[in-house]
Amino acid sequence: MLNSSVLVLNRSFLPIHVTSVRRAFSLIYRGGANAVNENYETFDFNRWCVRGGPVAGGGDFIRTLGGKIPVPRVIVLRSYDRMPRKHVRFSRANIFSRDTNTCQYCDSMPPRSQLNLDHVVPRAQGGKTTWENVVCCCIPCNRRKGGRTPEQAGVRLRRTPRRPRWSPLMSVIPHGIRYQEWRPFLGKFNKSVEFSRSA
Repeated sequence: MLNSSVLVLNRSFLPIHVTSVRRAFSLIYRGGANAVNENYETFDFNRWCVRGGPVAGGGDFIRTLGGKIPVPRVIVLRSYDRMPRKHVRFSRANIFSRDTNTCQYCDSMPPRSQLNLDHVVPRAQGGKTTWENVVCCCIPCNRRKGGRTPEQAGVRLRRTPRRPRWSPLMSVIPHGIRYQEWRPFLGKFNKSVEFSRSA
């Protein structure tokens, strides 16, 4: 529970990062951040604990000697005005996010542990490791394609890979974990995002 995700907002309520529940509680307790509820109300540590009382709605909570404290799923930093960088870092997690954890050859959506990255034009044939040449691929398709181009292997690339356009959603949640409480802050960036109550 303490390692699950919390959305971090800057003072303008723009998403800038994802942190752990443990770090979020530390920030709130030290006065560096406030918890935010679904009505955009902010709470310091003491008010958040009182607001928690009996945890309503079956939300996640931490049990302490003093009772249950609700887990904040969104926090706002009290003194951070900067905007997130408008650059999506090339990484395995961001490729998976761009391709929505979907094999770009067969459209299957296996668990992440069964996904690979594939160079469309293999490195052995001069392919580069770029946004435009690397795609998410399931293990069976990766084996079938091997060190060949899609044409040589007789497979079809479903979508042309491109460098993603920056969005707060892309930079904040490359790993794809989302909570219902994040909807007011991220929903406007991606209407098709599905949210869950737990990671």
